[in-house]
Amino acid sequence: MTAATAMPSPVSRQIWDMKYRLKAADGSPVDGTLEDTWRRVADAMAQPEADTRRRFWADQFYTAMAGMDFLPAGRILAGAGSGREVTQFNCFVMGCIQDNMAGIFENLKEAALTLQQGGGIGYDFSTLRPQGAPVHGVGADASGPVSFMEVWDAMCRTIMSAGARRGAMMAVLRCDHPDIERFIEAKREAGRLRNFNLSVLVSDAFMAAVKDDAPWALRFGGKIFKTLPARELWDRIMRATYTYAEPGVIFIDRINARNNLYYCEEIYATNPCGEQPLPPYGACLLGSINLAKLVQDPFGETPHINLEALGVSRTD
Repeated sequence: MTAATAMPSPVSRQIWDMKYRLKAADGSPVDGTLEDTWRRVADAMAQPEADTRRRFWADQFYTAMAGMDFLPAGRILAGAGSGREVTQFNCFVMGCIQDNMAGIFENLKEAALTLQQGGGIGYDFSTLRPQGAPVHGVGADASGPVSFMEVWDAMCRTIMSAGARRGAMMAVLRCDHPDIERFIEAKREAGRLRNFNLSVLVSDAFMAAVKDDAPWALRFGGKIFKTLPARELWDRIMRATYTYAEPGVIFIDRINARNNLYYCEEIYATNPCGEQPLPPYGACLLGSINLAKLVQDPFGETPHINLEALGVSRTD
């Protein structure tokens, strides 16, 4: 079966060669051409099909990719059919970090292994006690979640994430955490936490307090550490975002209220670039449909999407 392969631009071919073209350990290409990459990925995606249908579906996948009608995400392009122990899911939200040294470093290990296999990760650091809080039993004070984020950042710098890909991480912190001000200002220092994107988890209660110009309590473990005007905190977030492009905000209560799986999961973070809110150990498997290729009669009397080609059944 043949397909009319779209000719990518020079920069697209360069990205393919750097990130998605399968190469041997010595750097020599295994995928001789772009079409070899499509065939490798298509054959791998068809493996779960029955023997009698495997070639049919491999050809369907190949045709869709070669015609630039559909492209799976980068981890699939890079990893499918490669024979390597890498993830084909692009991004993950990891598990809840327990507020003790064993739990923290168990999560650090999980993060390192996930990054090594090519997955981006998101973490909620709100479960960690604030800076200066007592650590009972060892006679010490806690260093706070931002300090442990720096441990994650250093780990990420040391790991080349599956192929020519830098590790990607998202860190979020609740708007009522006592260290939220430190979190907001974390990227004021050049080069600090550069492997992280940062976002504040904003609750409905906080937005109501901003609207009403009410006081806002920063608390942890049932104890209030500080109270400040909600608008002052919101303004600090906005100024930091304007000046340093971070942190972003995630309206976490709105997300959970509109999640159609609300009855069986709670979302508390997003993947590194914020496209998909996920529950603990949730993963996003990405792909892109080229809708422009499906537009029929775009400048005529009856422009429409070819729903048959898209695979959508019309019921009108």
